[in-house]
Amino acid sequence: MVFGQVVVGPPGSGKTTYCNGMSQFLNLIGRKVAIVNLDPANDSLPYECAVNIEELVKLSDVMVEHSLGPNGGLVYCMDYIEKNIDWLEAKLEPLLKDHYLLFDFPGQVELFFLHSNAKSVIMKLIKKLNLRLTAVHLVDAHLCSDPGKYVSALLLSLSTMLHLELPHINVLSKIDLIESYGRLAFNLDFYTDVEDLSYLQHHLDQDPRSAKYRKLTKELCEVIDNFGLVSFTTLDIQDKESVGNLVKLIDKSNGYIFAGIEASAVEFSKIAIGPNDWDYYSGGSFT
Repeated sequence: MVFGQVVVGPPGSGKTTYCNGMSQFLNLIGRKVAIVNLDPANDSLPYECAVNIEELVKLSDVMVEHSLGPNGGLVYCMDYIEKNIDWLEAKLEPLLKDHYLLFDFPGQVELFFLHSNAKSVIMKLIKKLNLRLTAVHLVDAHLCSDPGKYVSALLLSLSTMLHLELPHINVLSKIDLIESYGRLAFNLDFYTDVEDLSYLQHHLDQDPRSAKYRKLTKELCEVIDNFGLVSFTTLDIQDKESVGNLVKLIDKSNGYIFAGIEASAVEFSKIAIGPNDWDYYSGGSFT
């Protein structure tokens, strides 16, 4: 059985930087990590990937050949990957013996709550290769500073959870930068726990853009509250404690901690990571 993460989220949420930093952290605690780039538009990678989908299909070529824009081109690419899933399986086969997998997906959110191709790719890999994957959905923490954008992020997170049907963890990324976007209306716990969105109504009414959609926003908040599924953990990819806490959550969700594997997340705090070792971990920088 092979464990790993499906890394998704809107453009700019930090997926590629996350994969880079997470792979470094997991290597430091003794896991062999393979990053699989499934973003055909990601032609500037900060990490060394074991499998690069651009060897099979590249967004820029698709856009030229089929006269498509970036969104239509990405849908085409994901459909092409699904139809050529055997190629991807063959590339992954040598990694299945002893690697932990990180799948870096495109940032087009429609792929994960509207179209079926990305989900089909994931489900076929799970079934054929016996993978145990957790979806890690990144959301930029700066959205908390705007009540309307925060509600949109909640709705996107909920839709993605329901569509992918995987063990799922929502993450407020770039949490170290959250104060630079302005003062939050509530304590951070309000935004991570998502317990009662009615408190946002007053702040939404103060914004003339949001006030005209008061009834719609109220209904959307009630939908999110009624499902009661969405909550967030926070992440500063450059902080080892923050990354370590997230790894523990992921390992619980996909069953890694129950697999009897050495250097599991439960034990990683016991592994000596000296100052010199930690200097190796750059974690990247969210910009």
